[in-house]
Formats: sequence, structure tokens, C-alpha cells
Amino acid sequence: MRLVIIGGGPAGNQTATTAARLGIDVTMIERDIVGGAANLWDCIPSKAMIATGGARSYLQRMGGMGLQCLDGTLDLDALRQRISSITRRLEETNTQILTSQNVELVRGTARLDGPHEVVAVTGEGERRIHADAVLLSTGSRPRLPDWVELDGDRILTTRDAYPPPVLPEHLVIVGSGVTGVEFVHMFSSLGCQVTLVVSREQVLPSKDPEVAAVLEADFLRRGVRLVKGARAVGIERVGAGASDGAGASDGAGAGAGDGAGDGAGASDGTGAGAGVIVHCDDGRSIRGSHALLAIGSVPNSEGLGLETVGIDVDAAGHIPINHHCQTVVPHIYAAGDLSGKLPLSSVASMQGRKIAEHVVGGHSVAHRHLNYDKAASAIFTEPEIADVGMAEADAFAEGRKIRVTKVPFAASPRGLIDNDPRGFVKIISDPATGVVLGGSIVGHNAAELIAVLAVAVTAGLRVSDIVESMLVHPTLSEALAEAAE
Repeated sequence: MRLVIIGGGPAGNQTATTAARLGIDVTMIERDIVGGAANLWDCIPSKAMIATGGARSYLQRMGGMGLQCLDGTLDLDALRQRISSITRRLEETNTQILTSQNVELVRGTARLDGPHEVVAVTGEGERRIHADAVLLSTGSRPRLPDWVELDGDRILTTRDAYPPPVLPEHLVIVGSGVTGVEFVHMFSSLGCQVTLVVSREQVLPSKDPEVAAVLEADFLRRGVRLVKGARAVGIERVGAGASDGAGASDGAGAGAGDGAGDGAGASDGTGAGAGVIVHCDDGRSIRGSHALLAIGSVPNSEGLGLETVGIDVDAAGHIPINHHCQTVVPHIYAAGDLSGKLPLSSVASMQGRKIAEHVVGGHSVAHRHLNYDKAASAIFTEPEIADVGMAEADAFAEGRKIRVTKVPFAASPRGLIDNDPRGFVKIISDPATGVVLGGSIVGHNAAELIAVLAVAVTAGLRVSDIVESMLVHPTLSEALAEAAE
């Protein structure tokens, strides 16, 4: 049996390695980077920059720990080399793992040409490959609206920013979802002035308001300007030969009323030199030295030959799948960002594992279907944000009775020792059975701590199981047991 995988991101890699171990002949076709463009050109570089910014913030907190504060001067070239080194090493590791398991790796693009034929286009020409099963896992790319012209210099997408050619003096970020707030944290921690355009009345509109409030408070403490209730509708370059007839002097104005103040206009320190103006639908304009778009992504579903097998995409360009990740053609699967499920590398990898098992018939024995509602996720801001399972607001919307318990890290000895008592642990459980339904963590290492609640939610554990676990003291994890009381 031959499995052909188009796209070597987290879903493709996991499918390939699992399928190879199960005795399937695997061919993977990848056009960009083994490990996935969205992963190794977006996720990993951003987290590397966030780690650098976090180290700088830690140095600045030393004054509260009995040490002299250090400024942590940034070496942009060294940071760029560090990111490149990490990305290169991960791609080499991914490639070595695949080749060690006899996965055939083809560099190029590919398309379907009928239900069992894949055409790979490489530097040597076209090659036709017969496939008993096919996985489509071509990932996604940053969404680009038609109201802006990117230049990779002053007007950037996320992939232009790891790091940008120069550190922005004043970065205006459009988009207050997960990616947007991570970039706010990243660049503010590196010393940049940052303004965030928030289309609604809170950052992270899909998250728990208590969680968003902690993050907003930290942003304001850092001097980040929040321009709320404003949707960007245009960006233009000004100065240095560009036309600036948009008039930036109206700034974010008193209409911001949310901590943005009136300094987001032309008098924000950017001066009359080269820069950008972000125009909003309510008439406000924000001037900065650079603008960055973080408004989501679009799936790479074009050019795959889907029409040759009768697969249609939805309105957003995703390929619909069932609980086995099968498309309407049973032996053709889709996974990762292309599938329209949660756009998380962990989810894509789990999809890949399940697909490989399904291809060899593993679903005919004990086989747990993917439950996307139980996937843990994290936002790597400072403080970090992580959650899993049922959210408090969703439970109330459903009219479901829940028990909510919350413990602040300000009561944690470890939080005080580390001079970082921000955030809290919140656990949601069934009041009748004690089963853990979900939870949120805001604070240092939240992305690591959420693993305890993720296991509890997936395994159907009760709060008493957490309470009776003898955790290490002094650690932040103790707050989990306290919240479960």
C-alpha cells in the first residue's frame, strides 16, 4: 500500500512517521520546508522572539529580586541568526527522521489527477505517482486584505517580522486575536512602542473576559496603546517620498477612551519622517513607523486538482472532513490548517496519527476519535494564557450547571519567589460528579501547567483526583490542586 502525502507540516510529518512504522510505503511531497511553513516560518520564529523578549523582561524584573536591573540591549543580527539556526536545525531533524524511516521525500508541488493519481512537479519535471491513499496537508498562509499593499519594509505580514529588517520605533498592529496579541507582547518586550487596533471592545474576543482583562492590564502597564472598537480599512505609507494626504493629525483622539490616549496620532514620536498611517472605519487614523497585519490565515487549497475527484471546499477554502479526517472521497484525507479544524500544530499532529491508523484499518479495534473540544491551546504572551475544554461563558450559554473555582497566583509562594504573581488558575467542573470539564490558566508557564488539566479533561478525571495528587512544593502547579478543592 502506498500513501502519498502532499504537504510536510505537522500533520504530514506525523502521518508519514506513524504510517511508516505501521508498514506503509510513504511518499511525501513538500514545496517549501520540511516541518511546515506555518510552523517553521511562523510559529517557531515567533516563539523564539518571544523567548528573547521574555528574557529581557526578566532582567528588568531583577530589581524586585535583590539584584541590579539590566537593560538587556537587543542584538538584532544575533537574534536573526538564532532564529535561522533553530529553523534550520528543526528542518534537518524532521528530514532525518523521515529518511531514517524510509519515507520518500520529494521536493516540489503536487496535485491530484484522478482518485489514485498524484502528479508531482519538481525541478526535473513532472512525475506521476499511484496512490492507494492520499493526505492533503498543504497548510495555510497569512490572510491579506485587498485594502492594503504590502511592501515587506514598512507594511508587514507576520512572516516579514522574524525579525523585521529594523526594529520598529512604533509598530501599529492590526488584529487582536491570538497572533496579534503575541506580536504585541513580542515587540513591546523588545522595547518598541506598540499600538494595537482592536475591532471589538476587548482583546482576544473569543476568550474568557477575565483572561482578556489580565492581558489588557499588562499591555497598558507596558505602555501599549489600545484603540478599541475600530476596524482597519486602509494602510498607507507616508514620508520619504510617499504621499501622506491622509492627515494623521486626528490621531486615535479622545474617541479611544480606553487607554490609547491621544498620542496615537502624528505626534507619537514617529515625527514627520517615513512611516505609515492606519485608517479605521470610524474615521480615526493611527500613525506609526511600521504596520503589521495579523488578521488570520487562509488555507492553501488552490491548485490541488480537487475538481478531478469531486472534492469541494467551503466558503473559507477549507476541505470538509469527517471524524476520521476523510473527505467525500474515502481514501483521500485532509488535515491541519487545510481541514478547517483548530489551527494548532498539536491538533494537526494528532490528526496525522489518527489518519495513519485509519489507513491501515486501526480504527476497527479500540480507537478514540478526535474530540476537538478537548484540545488544549496556549497564547505565548506575558503572562501566558492557556485553556482547555469547556469555557465558563459557553456553559452559561448552554444553560449547563457548572462549578467554577479560581485561585490567584498572588497566593502562590512560587509566584512570590519568582517576583511574578500575575494571573490565576480557574477550573470548571460538573457539580454533580466532580468531573473536570475545562479550565483556564493565566500566568508564568501557563502553557506547561495546562497539561494537567488537559489530561484531566481527556481522561474524564474528577477534581478529587487533582486534589489527591501530591504535587511539588513550592511550584505554581500547587495552585491547580488548590483550585480543585
